[in-house]
Amino acid sequence: MKHFKYIAILLLSVAGNAAFAQTTTDNNYIKVITERSNKIVTGAGITDSVKFKKVRDIVVAQYNDLNTVYDARKTKVNDIKTQMADDKAGANAKIALVDSDVVKQVKVLHASYIKKLNKELSADEVDKIKDGMTYRIYPITYTAYQDEIPNLTDEQKGKIKGWLLEARENAIDAESSEKKHAWFGKFKGRINNYLSAQGYDMKKEGEEWQKRIKERQAAKQ
Repeated sequence: MKHFKYIAILLLSVAGNAAFAQTTTDNNYIKVITERSNKIVTGAGITDSVKFKKVRDIVVAQYNDLNTVYDARKTKVNDIKTQMADDKAGANAKIALVDSDVVKQVKVLHASYIKKLNKELSADEVDKIKDGMTYRIYPITYTAYQDEIPNLTDEQKGKIKGWLLEARENAIDAESSEKKHAWFGKFKGRINNYLSAQGYDMKKEGEEWQKRIKERQAAKQ
């Protein structure tokens, strides 16, 4: 009897330690995304303290909600791979269903998040929040294309801008820095193909651009 009591106490202790470890991990993550969100909201130029905190909390909640979805996916995928180790095709089919469900969940979170931001901020401020969440890749890349090819038409600029904004909208929800960059990489490929079809030699344009950059740098010295 004492033996069973000892096992019960041991199991409770292990469970308690696991719960404590999970709480510590959760608290650390909240701290990280709160610091990140502070920087993003600061970058958007929001100075009113009440508004700042409200928007910061909206951004933190979005990061946390997305993380919950992606963590659940990882757990499900790992379980599927373990349980169906001898049936790769079947496992992939189940994982595809999990991924499809994740896309739906993220889509709902995205719509709700943007709605909350639009309620509190101007369109320009919302843009800055989006740029902050995606390392300002959109404005940097859009400026770079115009610098690389100075004679772009307004129509071509519009196409480039539209694709980069679409990339940013997807990248906002990506679970990691690598995947955020991947979204922009995907659309930059589309842009480059479009510009090539428009008659631009992208290799030559890139080489000429690098020469101009070096010349500008030399002129500053």
